Amino acid sequence: QVQLVESGGGLVQAGGSLRLSCAASGRTFSNYAMGWFRQAPGKEREFVAAISWSALRTAYADSVKGRFTISRDNAKNTVYLQMNSLKPDDTAVYYCAAQMGNVIAAKGYMYDYWGQGTQVTVSS
Repeated sequence: QVQLVESGGGLVQAGGSLRLSCAASGRTFSNYAMGWFRQAPGKEREFVAAISWSALRTAYADSVKGRFTISRDNAKNTVYLQMNSLKPDDTAVYYCAAQMGNVIAAKGYMYDYWGQGTQVTVSS
């Protein structure tokens, strides 16, 4: 079992930055690939970014490429999402997820554990 707790969300103006964190507890964090997803009101959950065990491989949704950066610190059992140049369209609840494997997955069903989410609101 892995428990995930997101933090770092909030209200920011367009063009601003936020850094989300996801702290993991339970089983060995470094055994899990990690992902970030988001869900805006009235929309389906969508993939944002993913990172492999060793952080050697990452993947991003086209909508966030060049603006968001995913990283992890296995010593701290934490994965991060640095979000720059935020836009109102980035407003959503952001979730981190853990996958017992090393596949950079954009599909939510491939993840085994999920956090409760943190709200990000970008004002225009």
